[in-house]
Amino acid sequence: MKKIGIIAKEGHPEAIRILEELLPWFEEKGFEYLVDEEAAKVLGRPGYPRAKVAEAADLIITLGGDGTILSVARLVCARGVPILGVNLGGLGFITEVGRDRVKEAVEKALSCEECPSEERMMLAASIKRHGELIAEYSVLNDVVINKGSTQRIIDIEAYVNGALMTTFRADGLIASTPTGSTAYCLSAGGPVLYPTVAGIVLTPICSHTLAMRPIVLPQDVEIEIKPVTKNVEVYLSLDGQVGFSLRERDVVMVAMSRHKAKLLMPFERDYFQVLREKLRWGSR
Repeated sequence: MKKIGIIAKEGHPEAIRILEELLPWFEEKGFEYLVDEEAAKVLGRPGYPRAKVAEAADLIITLGGDGTILSVARLVCARGVPILGVNLGGLGFITEVGRDRVKEAVEKALSCEECPSEERMMLAASIKRHGELIAEYSVLNDVVINKGSTQRIIDIEAYVNGALMTTFRADGLIASTPTGSTAYCLSAGGPVLYPTVAGIVLTPICSHTLAMRPIVLPQDVEIEIKPVTKNVEVYLSLDGQVGFSLRERDVVMVAMSRHKAKLLMPFERDYFQVLREKLRWGSR
């Protein structure tokens, strides 16, 4: 790996403190790097737009939380650029490295022939309006259909490979990857999927019918989602970071993306220990 891209959570003071220590160390080691323009401005250094960093780097280091990795994964997934996540946030399910082991992690990622990594499934979401494709996205966590400020529940038809699955009567519907199963999906009562399991979880949000439960579908299905309630604001949310207002008769298509997120794991990791620590499994 030749070029290191660094993308920090905007406005995070600890990310700046880490960079103040890390960048001179990179220069001493002879590593070439690109820093995102928001962080670089604070440091008084040359910086680049995030898209440019993602386009030019051979390795991306994120300084922030899981949200920072989600945004970077969407930027680099088409190129297969590996991501090394440094956790400056709270839960940190997919940010692998603690703030005290940054240098050790970077050195291991750059020096060993093949740093351990996991490829995480992503979803491809597309929106059709009157039969015409109007937007496409790749997401690492989830695709969410949600009602606006109204108190009314909405009806959402879901089709799997062209066959009607059901009509959800709920506040919304979440289509989640295994990585996203510990995010909004979990809060809505969905199951925890092991990160490398091949599947897509559909989870209704506050379903009007108690029998309407989450379902895990194979990774190779195509899901068609149609909000059918009239005169109600409905929104599409992607990884909780990109929003899109849907119109009546819009169709959201969800399927496994041809791209994957490659997350570097320089240190040994026990996923069940992560669950015990982050979700307090086994605690009373």
